[in-house]
Amino acid sequence: MEYRVDGKTIIRFAQEHETGVILDFIQQLALYEGMTDQVTATEELLHKTIFQDHKAEVLLCIHDGQPVGFAVFFHNFSTFLGKPGLYLEDLFVKPGMRAKGFGKSLITALGKIAVERDCGRLEWSCLDWNRKSIDFYLGLGAQSMTEWTVYRITGQKLIDMAAQEF
Repeated sequence: MEYRVDGKTIIRFAQEHETGVILDFIQQLALYEGMTDQVTATEELLHKTIFQDHKAEVLLCIHDGQPVGFAVFFHNFSTFLGKPGLYLEDLFVKPGMRAKGFGKSLITALGKIAVERDCGRLEWSCLDWNRKSIDFYLGLGAQSMTEWTVYRITGQKLIDMAAQEF
C-alpha cells in the first residue's frame, strides 16, 4: 500500500531492508526528546519484532527519494467500542523537513489505515513539554484526554511482577 501525497512525496510501509532507517529515526527522536540513554533497540531486534513477529508497523514518508519521517503504530482494542484501534507510538519528521506537511501526511495516512481497517479510534501520547506537537495535534482536531494518566511498568520491576505467584 502506498499513498501518493504529491509528485515528490509518498507514504508507504517500511520494508525489511529499511530496518536501519527505522533505527536511525528512533535514535533521532530520542535525541530530540533527550532520551538517548533509553534506546536499547538494535536493527536485529527491530527486524524480528516488526517484520517477523508483526508486533508493530512502520510508515515511512519518502520525499525526493529520501526518508524524511516515520510513524510507528500497532493495534489496540476498545472494549467500549468493541473494535480495534490504532495506537501511534512514535511520529517523527527530520528537523530540516518540518513545517512542510510531512507530519500531517503521516498522520493522515494513519487515519486512512484506521478507517480501512474499521478501527474505532486513533490514539497517541505526547510529552507535556512538546508544545509544537501539542499545537499540531490540536490543529488536526485531536482532543487531549486530560482525565487519563499513563502508567508504565518496565525493566526489572516488570520481571519481578511476572515472577510473583498468584
